[in-house]
Amino acid sequence: MSKPDPSSARKEEKRKTRNWVITVFFSTIFISGFISLASDELMKRSNMVIAFIILLLIVLIGIIFDIIGMAVASADEKPFHSMASRKVAGAQECIMLLRNAERVSSICNDVVGDICGVVSGSASATIAAQILGSFQFSWPDIVSLLMSSLVAALTVGGKAVGKGFAVNSSTSIVYSAGRVIYAFRHLTSISFWKKKK
Repeated sequence: MSKPDPSSARKEEKRKTRNWVITVFFSTIFISGFISLASDELMKRSNMVIAFIILLLIVLIGIIFDIIGMAVASADEKPFHSMASRKVAGAQECIMLLRNAERVSSICNDVVGDICGVVSGSASATIAAQILGSFQFSWPDIVSLLMSSLVAALTVGGKAVGKGFAVNSSTSIVYSAGRVIYAFRHLTSISFWKKKK
């Protein structure tokens, strides 16, 4: 029996890594551009209260995905094998997440996190412009500065709290993510089956 060629294995690994980087790069450009455009249009059509709620939701999404990414990187696979043997819904999806922990963490922490950071910065600038359009300030630049500082504080503070929660509750967080993926796949397969029928 011939042994696998280490050099060809390394080349294959490099090829997969290169393809992954290219995919992430172009996906991030497309998703970030689409979400930025959609949020800008939505923010411009909203009043100040709704715009602020949208901003908080964007920050919250970034924090949630950061928690998921950290949990996937920290969780142990063993409990989910036990669940899978008992055919618990979502267990297989959890194993899939954990076996691709590096990529899942990259998507959650880097791709989604960075997109939310860019979009929240743009949203805070829009809110600052709305505030300046409604009120008179002696130092208008202070409004933009305060909004940027608020978004940064909420994002950094939320992620700092979330990291501790992610490490201590990694199993339950990964299981929740697996259940969401399971439900989504189940619903889409049902809708696809109905269309085929």
